[in-house]
Formats: sequence, structure tokens, C-alpha cells
Amino acid sequence: MAGQKPHLNVIFIGHIDHGKSTTVGRLMYDTGNLSEQDCRKLEALAKEKGKGTFAFAFLMDTLKEERERGVTIDVNYKKFSTQKNDFTIIDAPGHQDYVKNMVTGTSQADAAVLIVAAKEGVQPQTREHAFLAQVMGIKKMVVAINKMDEVNYSEERYKEVKEDVLKLLKSSGFKEENLTFVPISSWVGQNIIKAPDKMPWFKGPTLLEAIDSFPAPESPIDKPLRLPIQDVYNIKGVGTVPVGKIVTGTMKPNDKIIIMPENIETEVKSIEMHHQQLQEAFPGDNIGFNLRKVGTADIKRGSVVGHTTNPPSVAEEFTAQIVVLYHPSAITVGYTPVFHMHTAQIACTFTELIKSIDPKSGQTKEESPKFLKTGDAAIVRIKPTQPISVEPYKEFPQLGRLAIRDMGKTVAAGVIIDIKKKVY
Repeated sequence: MAGQKPHLNVIFIGHIDHGKSTTVGRLMYDTGNLSEQDCRKLEALAKEKGKGTFAFAFLMDTLKEERERGVTIDVNYKKFSTQKNDFTIIDAPGHQDYVKNMVTGTSQADAAVLIVAAKEGVQPQTREHAFLAQVMGIKKMVVAINKMDEVNYSEERYKEVKEDVLKLLKSSGFKEENLTFVPISSWVGQNIIKAPDKMPWFKGPTLLEAIDSFPAPESPIDKPLRLPIQDVYNIKGVGTVPVGKIVTGTMKPNDKIIIMPENIETEVKSIEMHHQQLQEAFPGDNIGFNLRKVGTADIKRGSVVGHTTNPPSVAEEFTAQIVVLYHPSAITVGYTPVFHMHTAQIACTFTELIKSIDPKSGQTKEESPKFLKTGDAAIVRIKPTQPISVEPYKEFPQLGRLAIRDMGKTVAAGVIIDIKKKVY
């Protein structure tokens, strides 16, 4: 574990055609994370399709359909490293009907880069993405004002757009000290990894420096143990072996643990990963562990393991901030779809619609609305149909995110704000 670089998931968001994919491609290319050969292939492909300037974007838009249409549909992942950090870049779609994927991507991100084209400035989706990022728990953002070449690298235009975006982000709930603004031109390669010769007036960081200065997420090692169970096996001659990934804290053989919501206290006999016995397991490790005196029927997928000194919370009910992504009619009090939270899937009932929020502005739209429809954001009260172990998003992000599914679709997504704990 020691000596490992911090790992951050960064999502690129913003209005369609403002240059998200091209920026990611340029960043990968300039940092040497994209080979000359890949780049030449992309350039040839782009020319052949008559979309010369799309070469870098093609790196991200790998789906054939996206190449034909020139739009980003799905969420894409790319890895790159700096001397300080390891990054996974999540490239989110800008199209209106692709907001679902963008929310999915944002829910996995630690920080965001919002791309705004200098000429067009703030667009409807710039607003919506900014607000959704805030709902999904993103606090830190780099705002890259792109396509500066199209406005002749005008400092005046940069300042105008910056002012507009700053107003918008503050009204969505972002704090100014958590925002970094940079002017860039991804296509020309200005201010991506080296200081821009065409914008001598700009004295701030390059895009890469700005992204590299995101604070690493709090080390999950220092937090209490939380391990959501993925599966439980009964292995002959060994006994009950739950399997799961440690999200926070560490686990050692002989640790005294408690499994929630079943409220079972037991001891860890042994831990293994990839058929190797471990003396200690860390966040990110997918492990199997053998328990003393626990039957396979006692625990299940979705249960959460913690140390007896700091048991995982069990929610009788909880408050969440959600975005309705798609609902054919409307969500009303009494609606009971399936909630997906970490490895748990459980039916939960909407018991109160506290207030709806306008995603375009982030302002309260209505107190106690009668219903919520597609596109609405809201604060809601939820009651699980049976006990479930979850945590507030701000304490354990991995255990505080939720996706709501019904009729084979993701209906809504959001984060848990607070919990009414079940007392044992």
C-alpha cells in the first residue's frame, strides 16, 4: 500500500459540442498517454469521415454509432498519471437524452472538469450538468473555457464567460474557493500541459496543473471498516465465506466484526485474495473471509461488515437528494421501486416529498410537491421495506449513493443526506 499515488476519478461534463471529448483526447495525447500510432490512426479515421477536427474526440467516442453521429452517448473511462496522482477520466455525454449516463458517471467521480465554449458561453446543459454534479456530491471543479482560438484568445471574452459561469455555479451551491478557471484551446493545444504562448495575459495554471491540484479523496484507510457483502459461499471443510470489496478501513484475521443489518457479532478466522492468505486487507481489495460460527443463511448480499467498535449504520428511514431521470408518469408518496445502494437491492417507499428543486437554477421550486416528474430534482424521505445498512454520503460516499430502478430502467439517482438510525 505504501508509496501508492492517490487515485482520483474525474468527470468531464458540459454542453454538447463544447469540446469535452477533444479536451480529454488532447490531455491524453500531450501527457504521452496516447501513442503517436493511436493518434495517427485517429487522424486518418477522422479525415476519412470528413471530421478532421474530431481526431482527439475519437479517442473517447469509441462506439461506432457515436463516430457516425459525432456525439458521445455512453460514459467512457480512460486512465492517465501525473507525478502526483493517478487519474481515471470519466467522459460524460452532453446530449439532453444522455443525462442518465452523465449522472451514472458523476456518481463515481471525486471531482469534475466543466467545459464551456468561449463563443457560446453558458448553455442550458451547462446549467443542468453543473447542478447535477452538485446533487451527486461533487464539491471541486475546474472550469475550462475552451475554443479560445475562436474568439482570438480574447481576455475580455474569457472574463465575461468566467463571470457568467461563476454566477451559475454559486447559485447551484458551489463555493468559489473550490473552483479553478482556465482558458484553453484543446484543438490547437493551448494551455493544456504548457503555458499558452497565445494567451500571455493568463498567469494561472494549465489545465493539467489545475486537475493535478485536486485534493486526493480522504484516504479510506483512516476511516472505519466498511465492507458491503457481494456473495456468501459455503465451502466444504471451511464453512461460511462471505466475499466483498473493502471500501474503507482495513481488516485482519482475528478482528472482531459485526454484520449489519443482521446485528451478528463474530470473528474473522482468515482472509484470502486471489487464493493467497492475507495478514491485512485494504480498501479496494476484493476478498473472501472465513467467519467463526456463522451460517450461510444468517447473512446475505447487501449486508455490511464493520468492526464491533464502529458498527455500520442501519436506516429505519433516510432523507435523500435525487434527480428523476425518467418516469413515464410521476413519482408520488407511496411509490415503492427497487433501490440499488452499494451491493444491496431493496424495495423502498417514498414517504414524503419534502421539496422540489429546479435543476436549471438549483433554487427551491416547490415545498411539499404533490408529485415529481422526469427532470425534477428533489429532497425526499424514504422508508426501506426492510432494514438496510447505508451511510450518509458525506461520511461514506460509497455507501451513500443510490440508483432507483423500476420497469427495467433507472428512474432516478441521488445521494443520502441523513439517516434515522435503527436502534438495536
